[in-house]
Amino acid sequence: MKYTKNEAKDYARANLNGIWAAALNPMHADYSLDEDGLRRNIRHWVDDLEIAGIFVAGKQGEFFAMSQEERKRNFEVAVDETGETAQTIMSCSDQNFDTVLELARHAENIGADYIVVHAPILHFVTDQDETVYQYYKSLCENLDIGIAMWSHPDSGYLMSPQLCNRIADLPNIVAIKYSVPREMYVELTRLAGDKLIVSTASEEEWFDNIVELGWRLYLCSSPPYLMQTARDKRMNEYTKLAFAGEIEQARQVRDSLTPVRQALKSTRPGGKPHAHQKFWQELLGQAGGPARPPSLQLTEEEKVKTREAFSNCGLAI
Repeated sequence: MKYTKNEAKDYARANLNGIWAAALNPMHADYSLDEDGLRRNIRHWVDDLEIAGIFVAGKQGEFFAMSQEERKRNFEVAVDETGETAQTIMSCSDQNFDTVLELARHAENIGADYIVVHAPILHFVTDQDETVYQYYKSLCENLDIGIAMWSHPDSGYLMSPQLCNRIADLPNIVAIKYSVPREMYVELTRLAGDKLIVSTASEEEWFDNIVELGWRLYLCSSPPYLMQTARDKRMNEYTKLAFAGEIEQARQVRDSLTPVRQALKSTRPGGKPHAHQKFWQELLGQAGGPARPPSLQLTEEEKVKTREAFSNCGLAI
């Protein structure tokens, strides 16, 4: 590792910044992981799109349909392909605590920069906050790597800003992907912004969060590589402008992406996010392939609608 447990917060503050992307995992027709396609995608994201870091084997990566060995291999490919040009954060989320630790130790051993672990699904609601605190405390006691929390509605509850602030006192808790209403992450930024890097996955809110909250990390989803091409890096452009204080110019660039956002949102079937985004990747020339069952696939009619919206959204290919 590049830092000790007690250096994790300072290391993250200095290095965990910029635009990070959550990787979709390309699959072959038989649903096996397309390693060559993943490597090509990562090189494009890092070299052409200037993405600062890759979120590996998360919800976008279909971790819920992967074996432990596949997830470990997913980590290895990402570390190998990013090299020294980008960073990695490995999703080690699982309902089995030993599995979380096994994946996290593998991430440590192969040179990942950080891990992310989402709040567990709780089967009892009494003492919820204390249970979640002890969950992250146990992770910190067993691991040295910097840990990002992740709170989202899929867990059946949302971690409060006050709970997150308490957990942020643990030595190697460095960040949170906080998939919650804006007022909650604004409050957490106020409470813990000096000891915890707060971020959320909404590209539509990213500009406002830079300007109003002083954020410097987008962590993360698929827009960085679905809304950009080697010839058209407007997300990267408006981010740099906003970081530099060129607010009105940044706003204009951000607003120019509205047709792209609308094309993505208006054609994405609610129950088929992976299949839709992978098809969009293919339209961009990236490796995509099918979503792994039990995830649903696009119909031909949905593909036609998506292809038409893609052609008219204004991205320069």
